[in-house]
Amino acid sequence: MTLLLMAAGSGSRYGKLKQFDDLGPAEEFLMEFSIFDALKNNFNHIVVITKAANKSFLESHLSERLPSNVKLDVLVQEIEDIPEAISLDTKREKPWGTAHAVWTARNVIKGSFVIINADDYYGQNAFDGAAKFIKNNDTPDKFALVAYNLKNTLSKFGSVSRGVCEVNNHQLTSIIERTKISEKDAQIIDEDSGVVLDADTAVSMNFWICNASIFKYIETYFTKFLENTDNHEKSEIYLPFVTQEMMENGHITVEVIEAQSTWFGVTYYDDKKEAVRTLAELTEQGAYPTPLWN
Repeated sequence: MTLLLMAAGSGSRYGKLKQFDDLGPAEEFLMEFSIFDALKNNFNHIVVITKAANKSFLESHLSERLPSNVKLDVLVQEIEDIPEAISLDTKREKPWGTAHAVWTARNVIKGSFVIINADDYYGQNAFDGAAKFIKNNDTPDKFALVAYNLKNTLSKFGSVSRGVCEVNNHQLTSIIERTKISEKDAQIIDEDSGVVLDADTAVSMNFWICNASIFKYIETYFTKFLENTDNHEKSEIYLPFVTQEMMENGHITVEVIEAQSTWFGVTYYDDKKEAVRTLAELTEQGAYPTPLWN
């Protein structure tokens, strides 16, 4: 089983590269706790998508820590990496988005895999649920999403972007990306539309369980996206948009798995103090050794 971590973001709201901030009791990165949880559930292949400037550092940092039986691939999300059918002339500097980050791994992942953000903490039960789903799933067109309650994914320090899910009988029916959610006057509001959201609404934190069939579909989606020249400079392709289209076209169903665990992230720099405190508490409770790697 493979864990793919998306670590190519720039951390504009955080003010630095949050993927490599020392948050753990022994100065571990947040992604190291997710990797630890995955290995505990028999994952044996780690794929990290990052920027060119960080590739050699990450390869060295992680290879020194991971057990020898775990395969590691550190890949660079490159703007020039586009479908062969397309040629374009652009001065674009920003990566093509989360779906493109996943597509970067098309040549190294052959089976089932989990996708997560490198700068989020998902909790040990989330990986347990993912491992059980993969082991019990014998249908290639059945994907899954580990979902969290909206109220548990907010930041005290500013608005957040969340994929708001509609779920029917544990099946995802739609996912809407709302990019400016905040809590005001005891209500959770999408600031862009003014819509008041239910605190217990299921949201995606980009914890997807899928298989290699997604790569071909992303390529098709990306090709159509690039045929519109208006998209060449700043637009991105997002993973929820791709999975939504796959569902609408009958290519996949997506089972929603309740996380049954705590999520936290570091969207803003002020979120760091809470993250450090939580990781220290989990370590003190025996959930993790310290240092994490021996």
